[in-house]
Amino acid sequence: MSRASLLKQEMGLGPAWHPRQGWFEHHPATLQPWQSADTAVADDDAAEDKPEAAASQTAIAPPQPSLAAAPSTADLPPSAIATPASPIPRVETRIELPRQDWPQLEREVSNCQRCRLCETRTQTVFGRGNPQARWMLIGEAPGENEDKQGLPFVGRAGQLLDNMLAATGLDRDRDVYIANVLKCRPPGNRNPAPDEIAACNGYLLQQIRHIQPALIVALGRFAAQTLLETEDAIGRLRGKVHHYQGVPLVVSYHPAYLLRNQPDKAKAWQDLLLARKVYKQAGR
Repeated sequence: MSRASLLKQEMGLGPAWHPRQGWFEHHPATLQPWQSADTAVADDDAAEDKPEAAASQTAIAPPQPSLAAAPSTADLPPSAIATPASPIPRVETRIELPRQDWPQLEREVSNCQRCRLCETRTQTVFGRGNPQARWMLIGEAPGENEDKQGLPFVGRAGQLLDNMLAATGLDRDRDVYIANVLKCRPPGNRNPAPDEIAACNGYLLQQIRHIQPALIVALGRFAAQTLLETEDAIGRLRGKVHHYQGVPLVVSYHPAYLLRNQPDKAKAWQDLLLARKVYKQAGR
């Protein structure tokens, strides 16, 4: 034991501690914080709008520090943990169309070649219901059955939607009008591409202007994100009243998603109750 160590021991200062090699270089305070990929937000709706199959998403691994063993975020002080950035709304080029009457708009959609979906569709899906309805329901895009029949929300998803509307006291053909963000089916029911959404946006906007609904219900993640111009997950958009073109808008799950996620039917029912409450409060 060195003379300095003996003196400290006599004064009650304990042993002399020596830092391990590289301790200061590996100290958490000297490391650059890194931001982990935010994948938990979309767990509630990752496959929601895929009637046939959910699109696979590959998580991007965060950059690792050039050390043998990096500390976990639990070991870092709060000030060193990066806060996830707020989602940035998608910037898209939207195609504005001249004002058209309803039959002319239908013909325009049926002959549309504004994007590549015209090459793979069987037929376009304009919409269905009462063009003077006070409720307007907007979904994502036609699926396989819709592409064959030319009508939105047919098959099991359509039957579920009919039952939900009936339970709310609404008739699908009399009290609501149903349309989609896209008028053509994406091949394999894949997610709509931004340029496809932009190409169809003018059609949907004209439908809304013609119908002049008192309430809009966005069914599914893509419908909600498109109308509200946000990338927030559906879990963050539900349960509150938004507005689109001055019209109250309520967000709910897509019926196809509910067929695979039975527990969320209760949440969808709450969304419809909220929509009905908003409609009644507006005095419509």
